[in-house]
Amino acid sequence: MSAAGCFVVFPRGKSGRGAEGDSAIAAAVIVKGGRATATRIVWGHAGAPYSAGLLYLREGQVLEQVVRQLPDRPDVLVVNGTGLDHPRHAGMALHLGYLLDLPTVGVTHRPLCSEGQWPDDEKRSISPLTYDGQVVGYWVRTRRDARPLVAHAAWRTSPETAAEVVLSTTTRFRTPEPLRLARQLARISRSSTRPHKL
Repeated sequence: MSAAGCFVVFPRGKSGRGAEGDSAIAAAVIVKGGRATATRIVWGHAGAPYSAGLLYLREGQVLEQVVRQLPDRPDVLVVNGTGLDHPRHAGMALHLGYLLDLPTVGVTHRPLCSEGQWPDDEKRSISPLTYDGQVVGYWVRTRRDARPLVAHAAWRTSPETAAEVVLSTTTRFRTPEPLRLARQLARISRSSTRPHKL
């Protein structure tokens, strides 16, 4: 299975909600067989200030651009955002998957709307998160003695598939490798290159 991750960062020193037009650096990485096989970086701009539940408006366009530049189509895309765990059951991971026609899984540090107990403190333990009477994702323990992550069902993925993707793409670190590498690449690009005006 090939899995891609995408991540966007903004200039250091920004605080609060940010603003429309903020410089943004997005990175995407494809991981297959435990190694990165392709990377891309895009400079762009935020589409809006940050607002809970409306993350796609701020980050979505630049993330869509960077994923479209990948040379190969991954089997699944791992996104730093929610999916069905959203007031309208349509978080950023779901939006991106729909627009890119790619199965997507969201990964966050905490749920947005759903509720559920943490899983046992054993690697690979999971426990369901429910919202509006349905399971929308899982708490996933990727490392013992570390806070679990939330695996969000999104475009063409079930909650169970989301949990399995997170577990199967996580290696030595707490975060799934495609997302971790995309975040790392975006941060390195931010510190080593000055953005240019588009």
